[in-house]
Amino acid sequence: MNKDFLWGGATAANQYEGGYNKGGRGPNTFDCMGSGSFKNIRRISCKVDNKIVWIPRNSSLPNGAKGCIADGAYYPSHQATDFYNHYKEDIALFAELGFKCYRMSISWTRIFPKGDEEKPNEEGLLFYKNVFKELLKYNIEPIVTLNHFDMPLYLANSIEGWKSRKTIEYFEKYCKTVIKKYASYVKYWITFNEINFMFSWHTLGISSMDEQTRYQALHHVFIASARVVQWCHANYPQKKIGMMFSMPISYPEDCNPKNVLKTYQEMNNEFFFSDVQCRGYYPKYKLNEFIRKGIVINKENTDDTDLKKGVVDFISISYYHSGVVTIRENAETTGGNLIQLVKNPYLDASEWGWQIDPLGLRIALNQIYDRYQKPIFIVENGLGAVDEVVDIDGVKTVEDDYRIYYFKEHLKSLMDAIEYDGIDVIGYTAWGCIDIVSGGTGEMKKRYGFIHVDMDDHGAGSLKRTKKKSFDWYKAVIASNGECIR
Repeated sequence: MNKDFLWGGATAANQYEGGYNKGGRGPNTFDCMGSGSFKNIRRISCKVDNKIVWIPRNSSLPNGAKGCIADGAYYPSHQATDFYNHYKEDIALFAELGFKCYRMSISWTRIFPKGDEEKPNEEGLLFYKNVFKELLKYNIEPIVTLNHFDMPLYLANSIEGWKSRKTIEYFEKYCKTVIKKYASYVKYWITFNEINFMFSWHTLGISSMDEQTRYQALHHVFIASARVVQWCHANYPQKKIGMMFSMPISYPEDCNPKNVLKTYQEMNNEFFFSDVQCRGYYPKYKLNEFIRKGIVINKENTDDTDLKKGVVDFISISYYHSGVVTIRENAETTGGNLIQLVKNPYLDASEWGWQIDPLGLRIALNQIYDRYQKPIFIVENGLGAVDEVVDIDGVKTVEDDYRIYYFKEHLKSLMDAIEYDGIDVIGYTAWGCIDIVSGGTGEMKKRYGFIHVDMDDHGAGSLKRTKKKSFDWYKAVIASNGECIR
């Protein structure tokens, strides 16, 4: 492994930070997410002027609100695991692990509480400045995601979020503000998290999910990203700014050419998002699909030029599992990262049904690099599992050998991709390096971290941090630059 390889961990503000009403932060769409899966979102909803709006629990209702439903749900992101009040303690633990980098996100509404303010929230700016200073005190490089699945609730309510081109302007202002403010602290920026999974109301702020509306909103996301990339290149050429998408590798069920073709088409559904951001234009296969479906993307004259000039420097990915594609109807499916896939009989699965496929990571890296020849940053990879705290000689810990095995096998594939296949990989940040609230289910029992946080699914607990067995294992991996797993 290259001596400059960036080992670390990753989290997201909406799952980890907490302090949702502290320091001048405004409400965002994720604040309305109750516990439970995205398929059965529990929330407080109101109808105002015949529009659906989303109101965080305990917030005052807007004028004209009618038909409100207060379901009394627990909102896990409001406290999350409280990085807001524990960041110094947690960063010290990251330093003990030997992190070279830490991937995190900035909460848009901590900087611009409504999204459209003239001036940013200085208290919010100071919070992240203090976080970055604390990281750099330990020589941990921040890797910053500008938008991780949330947006200002006010923009979602008032202009339906990314459905409006005005949101491009607001997002640009937010990004320019933080990139300029933290220029001396942050080298690596990522515009949007898992852009191929931005298909829900809390990510886009739109009330209708028909394909025409969704693709128009996503077009605005593409333009916003491209403009931020252009501005960053022009003003901070030494910085690196990338895109991020989830890479759920797919295999055909068998050698039936129809299954092979369908698999190729399914993978294009994911690669579409990276094609636009890495090549700078809409691919022909997607334009033909738009024609078949009658989807018309409304553009301004500069949009195509913006896409072409706003090509990213690197590709960041999440990788958790693989799946199988088949033309068979009623095939048995299994869980996945916000998607359902057909079961692969050759693979084991996690407690949440995500199929564990270490070799798939190597395949994915080859597919991406062959397609784009751009550096790749693995910014999410990990195992969600139910952990049990045990007492060993008076010391509390978690004997998570299953997690160690998962990481060991995936890291072997990563190292093979680099050393044998010649893939250019910048770094690796394990997802949920400390226990956080699950983004997909709102649970705490689905844990990923090397560090246990004492909190249950209902938000009860001391929030005490405890090292798991995997903590010392990952520390040794980083210290040996991966050699200890050979």
